[in-house]
Amino acid sequence: MAKAPVLTLQADDFPRWYQDLITKAELADNGPVRGTMVIRPYGYGLWERMQQDMDARIKETGTQNAYFPLLIPQSYLAREADHVEGFAPELAVVTHGGGKELEEPAVVRPTSEMITNASFSKWVQSYRDLPLLINQWGNVVRWELRPRLFLRTTEFLWQEGHTAHATYEEARDFAARIQRHVYADFMENTLAMDVVLGRKTTRERFAGAINTLTLEGMMGDGKALQLGTSHELGQNFAKAFNTRFLSKEGTQELVWQTSWGSTTRMIGALVMMHGDDDGLRVPPRLAAVQAVVLAVKGDDAVLTKVRELGDRLKAAGVRVQVDDRTDVPFGRRVVDWELKGVPVRIEVGPRDLENGTAMLARRIPGSKDPVAIDSLAGLLPAVLEDDQALLLRQSRERRESRTAAVSTIEEAVEAAASGGWARIPWAALGAEGEAKLAEHAVTVRCLVAEDGSVPESEDAPGNVAVVARAY
Repeated sequence: MAKAPVLTLQADDFPRWYQDLITKAELADNGPVRGTMVIRPYGYGLWERMQQDMDARIKETGTQNAYFPLLIPQSYLAREADHVEGFAPELAVVTHGGGKELEEPAVVRPTSEMITNASFSKWVQSYRDLPLLINQWGNVVRWELRPRLFLRTTEFLWQEGHTAHATYEEARDFAARIQRHVYADFMENTLAMDVVLGRKTTRERFAGAINTLTLEGMMGDGKALQLGTSHELGQNFAKAFNTRFLSKEGTQELVWQTSWGSTTRMIGALVMMHGDDDGLRVPPRLAAVQAVVLAVKGDDAVLTKVRELGDRLKAAGVRVQVDDRTDVPFGRRVVDWELKGVPVRIEVGPRDLENGTAMLARRIPGSKDPVAIDSLAGLLPAVLEDDQALLLRQSRERRESRTAAVSTIEEAVEAAASGGWARIPWAALGAEGEAKLAEHAVTVRCLVAEDGSVPESEDAPGNVAVVARAY
């Protein structure tokens, strides 16, 4: 009788496969309040690595980290009409504190444009104070009706950048710089995720923004997932908070602003873009553990060798963990490491020692071959880079092979329903066609120019709409 699979198969039930993997790879659990999550150490380790990499990229732009309060006076949200309308259904409101009703209710931040502008209006006085570039790492709360771990949770972790500039052009260029040189570079080169960079339509852009730039990825089931956004806020929030500066010419001017964010949703994307029926596949550049050295049996010589090999690999710059838990069955340990997606396993048993070899199991391509133990320290760095490149190539090939060029709304709906994306000329679709797509749970993920670049405006000639069903 064949053994039952550890995970539900993707082809049988992709959402169930996703939930199985989140649980069995020990990434997260549901929290006690509906829609919340507990991020377990292995999952949080992925987030820590993401934070470190992203934080360095953000700081390279000249942005500094700060922290702003979790609670926002409810009156602040009423200052920008589109913003409050966009977030009203998701707000959590605190009405009592210290056993008493509050004089003014406080909103648990769904995002921080309002609270940062309260400070910006005090900090910015002169053109010499600009640009003001601030980022914070924190949490936000948005009351989700259909929660799903990492993808949509009532509370999630993220970074959110908020900047103020002297001119529209400076703000526009900075928002584009974040999209390309922070987010896209990180997602492609660290997470090995193929992403499409584009511009949101008016219907889909951030509440209160004049333009939203997005990065969209295709998941394993063909649905789209928004992975990060960078917004041009124009002067909408500056007007609401009277954030002005004295220009070089001696006139009082409103600042131009941006905001931008990426979240723990990227962990969910990592699962759905790279995972397979055996579990997660973690990109080597991201992995906290790039290689695990397993002792097959509790033989003294084997244990000595795996520990020695662990030290040698660590000295070669590989992030390594030694698994010498020989009181746990070897097969179970192999399954656990496969579920967690560690890029490389090095298995050493008594017979391997006799031959001077170890079994090198590469999680990403799925290969397993004997390799001379003495060659591993020199071999692994190149193996890890090859496997990093393979993941990115596979994600790009999936998107390209499952994206159809269409000319009608009906064809676009059919492409999305069959588990793919569609590209349709924006001139043939327009806002009216976008509304018709929405009736079939299909959205315009972004607009791109004919050459694949980000268009300068929604109505630029030759714009193409990328449409799909999405998480």
